[in-house]
Amino acid sequence: MAQHTVEFEVAGPWSLDTSREFWEEMAPLGPASAAGGGGALRTVFHADADWRRVGAEVTQYGSTARVVVAGDGDLVAAAEQVRRFLSLDVDARGWPGVAERDPVIAEVQARWPGLRPCGFHSPYEAAAWAVLTQRTGMTSARRMRDDLIARYGTGGAFPSPEALLGLDYELPWRKTEYLHSVTYAALDGLLDGAWLRALSPGEAVRQVQQVKGLGVFSAELVVLRGAGHPDTLPTQERRLEEEVAERYGPGRGLTEIAENWRPYRTWAALHLRVLRGERLGTAAVRPARAA
Repeated sequence: MAQHTVEFEVAGPWSLDTSREFWEEMAPLGPASAAGGGGALRTVFHADADWRRVGAEVTQYGSTARVVVAGDGDLVAAAEQVRRFLSLDVDARGWPGVAERDPVIAEVQARWPGLRPCGFHSPYEAAAWAVLTQRTGMTSARRMRDDLIARYGTGGAFPSPEALLGLDYELPWRKTEYLHSVTYAALDGLLDGAWLRALSPGEAVRQVQQVKGLGVFSAELVVLRGAGHPDTLPTQERRLEEEVAERYGPGRGLTEIAENWRPYRTWAALHLRVLRGERLGTAAVRPARAA
């Protein structure tokens, strides 16, 4: 098995430990997909360049990230995919400036310094999760996902599109049909992370909506948390609208408030979700201790 290592400076605030704690809330992963309680983060996934299984290890040394990927496929592309799903490819030197313009964002930055949105390993995995959660509670969706990993996955990784085509039992709410549709789209390149990221967010959402079973809500999840677009807004998240009303008061809309978040609107929206989780007692990460 080949191995490839890349080291690079991460532009702007970043904490691997904080981001790791946040990951499960933003992009629920399989039981073996995000290991490491400190130090290195280890995860397994199928690279969307060739759908080969990849093992990845990420370590932080100050502002430097070290990514080690191992597998039999295109490891250069796999390393770039790691950068993308951990938001390490985003220049966040302007992110503290958003806090200067918005005291709510200042609060979340102070509580969780260095937090970067961590997404699904790929738009394909995000699309599969979107299907599994349709008309289904999170606990049941996780159970179905874990069963798919056990039956069709490789070494703890979510099944590759080719493997998932072997799904031959019926899941509720047409999920088997829609999962097959997602796999065909992935194999056809419609869910390629680099390609979707290169499109404008609106065009990327329209492209993903071509996949049977993926409406606007699901397509936005794929683009924001699968492709990792850093500067767009979800239009179908009721909980985000509720948190905006709670934090900013009635009469102010998300679009208006988000003007102060550019060019990190996706980041700010996801950070508000973390604040909501803390307020409702469901936060995946703990506030940083005072120095």
